[in-house]
Amino acid sequence: MDTLQATAARPAPTADDSPDPYDVIVVGCGPTGAMLAAELRLHDVRVLVLEQETEPVSFARIVGLHIRSIELLAMRGLLERVRERGRQRPAGGFFAAIDKPVPAGLDSAHAYLLGIPQPVLVQLLEEHATARGAQVRRGCAVAGFTPDDEGVTVALADGERLRTRYLVGCDGARSTVRKLLGVGFPGEPSRNETLMGELEVGVPPEEIAARVAEVRAVERRFTLGPVGVGVYRVVVPAAGGGERSGPPTLKDVRRQLRAVAGTDFGVHSPRWLSRFGDATRLADRYRVGRVLLAGDAAHIHPPIGGQGLNLGVQDAVNLGWKLAAQVRGRAPDPLLDTYQSERRPVAADVLDNTRAQSELLSTEPGARAVRRLLTELMDFDEVNRHLIEKITGIAVRYDLGDGPELLGRRLPDLDTSAGRLYGLLHRGRGLLLDRTGRLAAEGWSDRIDHLVDPTAAVDVPALLLRPDGHVAWIGDDQQELDQHLSRWFGTPVG
Repeated sequence: MDTLQATAARPAPTADDSPDPYDVIVVGCGPTGAMLAAELRLHDVRVLVLEQETEPVSFARIVGLHIRSIELLAMRGLLERVRERGRQRPAGGFFAAIDKPVPAGLDSAHAYLLGIPQPVLVQLLEEHATARGAQVRRGCAVAGFTPDDEGVTVALADGERLRTRYLVGCDGARSTVRKLLGVGFPGEPSRNETLMGELEVGVPPEEIAARVAEVRAVERRFTLGPVGVGVYRVVVPAAGGGERSGPPTLKDVRRQLRAVAGTDFGVHSPRWLSRFGDATRLADRYRVGRVLLAGDAAHIHPPIGGQGLNLGVQDAVNLGWKLAAQVRGRAPDPLLDTYQSERRPVAADVLDNTRAQSELLSTEPGARAVRRLLTELMDFDEVNRHLIEKITGIAVRYDLGDGPELLGRRLPDLDTSAGRLYGLLHRGRGLLLDRTGRLAAEGWSDRIDHLVDPTAAVDVPALLLRPDGHVAWIGDDQQELDQHLSRWFGTPVG
């Protein structure tokens, strides 16, 4: 704890000090933080979200929600609200921008990409969290914190001190929480920088399309395409690393367009401009006692394949029910530790596939040869399917021990006698899907729903679903079921 105390000044106690007024303080109100707050509120956890920025981000950068994130939104009754503000497109062409069709019969009722402006997504998730009772305070920067055996004292930059039982850093790649916690963030620094933004252009569309096709034949990191009437999104590689934090200028973008495409297309009137690098890092630990990390605070990588935001939202849904169980005293001892043991390997795999994609986007002759070979291999359905399932998150299987292939995987949104499966998970509870009619879960009825459905389209007698939709047990033996109910949901009542 000495490191934390030495890193940030500790202001004197104020009149606001009180014993543990919050169960969880979440630092950062991006998609990960807002989703986590909503998940915690499903279980009546007292949540405060602290956001350093006084206003939400104003520029409307479009992000893509992949299949697994779309499924999670459906599980919480959020999908229709989000879908009406976004735009669907086929779930293909993600891996290193190799244009291949979507494999037939992807195992999901939501096999599409959902594009939506990031500020709109954050707004919808924040509204969902606050409607359930989460508090959000903007303009609140964390200056330090001191964990102890009972909780965490959080010091704000204005001198206020807050008390919470647990603290979660969802505060991005430059996470204050991670740095103060002293958790290592090893990996590779940024070697290449990319500029992006949305601007108006001064060149006819047909001239733009012809020149873009020529450039992309060599430089796959370059794109310039319409996103609205007269408005184009530009993505253009730049020289040097990407450690600078400020946005580029219009002059910077014009200069890079001329260097890469031989023309600046007459770009003007930017809606927003940004830069990103290709740094790739993974936190050594996701939890140190009562302090945890999620989203970009725990992992960063190039945005190739559009996986970063999705990875953070999925972190939040994995962590939410486990942390809530810990807060409410229902968690078996190792439950909260499974957050790291499950999610860190998933992040490591994403980092590896973005490293591979980065190499495939290189203009070097060797990399271009490998890209041509992989393009041929992706004509095989098995290869294309494997890469799409990896990028979209539906291939994730948590290591829950020996058992059938379905164990540890997410269950698709199938039909049941009570309606669509994901509609039964809106409350964030577990679900016993029982085709035998002989099983029981009465001692866990405050945490588990039990659906007897002999017609359910699963080729197993019964299965236990966790609140995140992953299969925790398969079988038909009551004693085995009781053991797994205790493992994931704690001691039975009564």
